[in-house]
Amino acid sequence: MALPPEGLHSTPFSPRFADRVEKWIDIYGHAVPLFISDPVEEYEAIRTAVAALDYSMLYKWYVEGEDAVATVDAVFSRSVRDLDAGRIAYGVIVDADGMMIDDVTVAVLGPGLVVVTGGNPVSRQSLEAHAPSGTTVTERRDDFAVLALQGPRSRDVLQRLTHIDVSNSAFPYYTFVQDVPVAGITALVSRIGFTAELGYEIEVPRERALDLWDAVLDAGAGLGVKAAGAAALLTCRTEAGMIMGELEYDETVTPFECRMSWALDFDKGPFQGRDALLAKKGTAQGRVVSVVVDATPETAEGARLEMDGRDVGHVTMAVPSPVLAGATLGLARVHRDAVKSGTALTAVASDGSRADATVRPTPVYDPERARARG
Repeated sequence: MALPPEGLHSTPFSPRFADRVEKWIDIYGHAVPLFISDPVEEYEAIRTAVAALDYSMLYKWYVEGEDAVATVDAVFSRSVRDLDAGRIAYGVIVDADGMMIDDVTVAVLGPGLVVVTGGNPVSRQSLEAHAPSGTTVTERRDDFAVLALQGPRSRDVLQRLTHIDVSNSAFPYYTFVQDVPVAGITALVSRIGFTAELGYEIEVPRERALDLWDAVLDAGAGLGVKAAGAAALLTCRTEAGMIMGELEYDETVTPFECRMSWALDFDKGPFQGRDALLAKKGTAQGRVVSVVVDATPETAEGARLEMDGRDVGHVTMAVPSPVLAGATLGLARVHRDAVKSGTALTAVASDGSRADATVRPTPVYDPERARARG
């Protein structure tokens, strides 16, 4: 057992697994277990059964007031005014120069309440800058516990805990339901995830976190449920080609370069950075790609990438990929000359060692998102 690093917030669910954790990592100021038992088994639970993950670390900005929708619409890259009831929109927030701040989800919970969920506290500054008098922006992640239920049996577990219909037709991908009883606890349930599997995020008041955790583990006992940590989640997200701030993007990158150009709705009207993005359209110098590296993940992660002796980028994260029979898979930021699948590169690690690398189609796992949508 290892104690959480000093200065980090504990997770709402940590009392249920803290005594088994050997290593914690810092995710947005929260101590999150790297793994709870066996990381291979945790990964397999996500891909073949169901896993329960503490997902409470993301920021939650509650934008409230008569102009809540207009405030978020002035910042978010997709239309909030046109968002259907119960729908969740995934998109980006950029600065005035069109450079990435955050990738976020947006949900309209009521006429005067919009919730923006993301990973960069700078997003709040953008929201506040566009909030007129009478509209407030409040960060409330510490008020809630969020349990991510991910895997092909996640629907079966959830259905055992609630009376509402959670079938695919009644509860489709990227929708939410609020004020739903889950194990007798009033919850906000969203059908989303970070694994490319069928999944849900269940949000309850923080003081009910352990009640929810126990109920989920009990309900899933015969369905292969397993508590999982960050290692399994990050492996899944790398295979799924899902981006993370300060890895696949930062303030030097536009949405065109980090696989988020599809989320730019230029027809919605003005939003922060829109004009700058229009001016930059077609000028992207790089892109996020998947690479297979003939080295250990520890050696490959952070390695510089060369093509014909020229520096063309770097590996942002590397994991042993079960989908690729254990080969080292990385996401990488590369120059546009190196984005084509099959491109041969050389990975140069911090210790000077060199290894072959090859660009692969992104994502390597379920590119149509059929499993998450099904």
